[in-house]
Amino acid sequence: MIRGVLIAIGLISLALGAIGLFLPLLPTVPFVLLAALCFANTSERLHGWLLSHRIFGPQIVNWNERGAISRRAKWVASASLIGSFLLAILFGFGPLVLTVQAACLLGVAVFIWSRPDA
Repeated sequence: MIRGVLIAIGLISLALGAIGLFLPLLPTVPFVLLAALCFANTSERLHGWLLSHRIFGPQIVNWNERGAISRRAKWVASASLIGSFLLAILFGFGPLVLTVQAACLLGVAVFIWSRPDA
């Protein structure tokens, strides 16, 4: 039963990652990495397919080997972070919420940019 749940989570994560290729505010890499983790623990076939995938595979291999994120992915992630903060301002969130959000987004940005380039 756990195997089935992990495969389902992996497939959903992969689908969200694929959607994130086209929607700027939905991240791709974290969902693809989660899918890889789920598949690595449940299905050699799905994990192998994902690692050899021409779009998703290099991201996973770079992360596994060096903890690296591509320069392009860093810029896309940064644009998404800025976009989500601008949306919060547009929706009229209060100063406390914006401050907490800014602190969290800044932490994410520092982490992303501190990783080596792929």
